[in-house]
Amino acid sequence: MTTTPSTALESLSLAFLGGTGDQGKGLARRFAIAGHRVILGSRQAERAAQAAAELASTVPDGSLVTGVTNEEAAAGADVIVIAVPWEGHETLVRALAPALTGKIVIDCVNPMGFDKQGAFALPVDEGSAAQQAAALLPDSTVVAAFHHISAVLLLDETVPQIATDVLVLGDEREATDLVQALVDRIAGMRGIYGGRLRNAGQVEALTANLVSINRRYKAHAGLRVTDV
Repeated sequence: MTTTPSTALESLSLAFLGGTGDQGKGLARRFAIAGHRVILGSRQAERAAQAAAELASTVPDGSLVTGVTNEEAAAGADVIVIAVPWEGHETLVRALAPALTGKIVIDCVNPMGFDKQGAFALPVDEGSAAQQAAALLPDSTVVAAFHHISAVLLLDETVPQIATDVLVLGDEREATDLVQALVDRIAGMRGIYGGRLRNAGQVEALTANLVSINRRYKAHAGLRVTDV
């Protein structure tokens, strides 16, 4: 997939698979505010439509927000964001592989577990959720991004911008450049190249540390990369 800065970038539509969850819905909200057409996907079209109607009331142009099934969302957008819970990741990606052919797929899933001691990273046979997606989507371009952003902040209508860096990882420069440019369209955010997809595991795992930080300090901490 090719694009050029400014006008072509601004016209890109984004689908959020698992878009009825807080993370997917929150990211969709911020992109809609930035002027992008966003599609919320869900296993149930009715649930997606309801979430889209709720989200539309929180953005300047509610007509930019729609909700359909995950398969319809995958087929109907330029860029796809996977934002489902880890336990449903493999099943969803495997099922939607045909609809995702030829597309840039952004994976923001964090394989995490929780017990009485708090959050912890789960092992993934492929190395990371993003690498699992890449293995299941040989005809798509998978990029890892958006792992460390608080869904609470994304959805908070009193927060006009989110001051954080977003690590973007992938094996194709054109795709990571595009995702970095998309990140930059959200107020306060900056896309930073974080390495090849093989490095996504530690980025996903770091989310467990941020959860611990946020619980201890009652915060919504993100990341900043210095000297860049």
